[in-house]
Amino acid sequence: MKKGMRLVLAVVLVLIIAAGGAGAYVYWGLQPPAKSDQPVRFTIEPGTGTEAIADLLQDKGLIRNSLLFKLSLKYKSEGSRFQAGTYEMNPGATADQIIAKLNSGDVVPEEMIRFTIPEGFTVKQMADKLQEEGVANAETFLKLVKDPASGGIESSLLEQIPADAKLMYRLEGYLFPETYELKKGSTEADMIQRMLEETSVKLEQIPDFDAKLKANGYSLNQIMTIASLVEREVVVDKERPIVAGVIYNRLKQNMKLEIDATVQYLLGKPKERLLNSDLRKVDSPYNSYLYEGLPPGPIAAPSLKSIEAALEPEKSDYLFYVTKKDGSQEHLFAATYQEHLANIKKSQAAAK
Repeated sequence: MKKGMRLVLAVVLVLIIAAGGAGAYVYWGLQPPAKSDQPVRFTIEPGTGTEAIADLLQDKGLIRNSLLFKLSLKYKSEGSRFQAGTYEMNPGATADQIIAKLNSGDVVPEEMIRFTIPEGFTVKQMADKLQEEGVANAETFLKLVKDPASGGIESSLLEQIPADAKLMYRLEGYLFPETYELKKGSTEADMIQRMLEETSVKLEQIPDFDAKLKANGYSLNQIMTIASLVEREVVVDKERPIVAGVIYNRLKQNMKLEIDATVQYLLGKPKERLLNSDLRKVDSPYNSYLYEGLPPGPIAAPSLKSIEAALEPEKSDYLFYVTKKDGSQEHLFAATYQEHLANIKKSQAAAK
């Protein structure tokens, strides 16, 4: 064989070997790493490009070669739909499986905290409950509901809540009673902001809310105050509009409301049974036995039904009501004081 032919064959052989080696390298580089049962967690920050993501995947041992992965993405027209977030993947996943997971945004579910605020709770009760459940500091919570601006809490509702020194807590009555889920690590301000937003949402869900509020003639703060009184006084839903009507009737006649719940609010720790001495013990504008008109603000978190009752009270001549002592938790209503005294006797006679 001539010398020139041997040289050509040698070159061809080298090229074949090189091509084979390159092919083997590419094939190896695109194969998944060894499988592992130990998941690897990593986070893709918003705005991260595909090249940086490929480098991250290699650093985490999820792909063998970031350069080959990048070339593969270009060849497959992939990478433009990768979503930010925190992921968990097990080494051994194929490139296609990794791409699919990043495209779908199959991120690790965030750890959440869950808490429930019962209807009729005061902010003090909320603070104590959240502290007992280990999700908030009661003192910090109460400071923020007293002065929401100090925690950067914002809401259009704040424009309608007077910054009145007479208010015990400015956000009393405006943290909606509901079950909430927030990210683990949420601050007291985050919780309050979320509950305040829920109140806005619930008010917007009331049909023709703005029109009803305007027609009622009372401010939002007064409506929420009446709703909170109804919430603390009434258990049976059908009676909410009736009791709201009684409150309006007494206000129109400049009668003291004389609602026990306002005194309970001032006592801090509710008493099972109020004595006559309790009713006038605390000199406060919240004490409806001492002062005419509404308290400066709500005394608890009203339910949606109580808010609706305050917006649209049932018309009647009733000025008084007394709880039935038959276990029904309903009330007897009266238009005159004489009728009220008779109802008190009926209630006591029916006591179980």
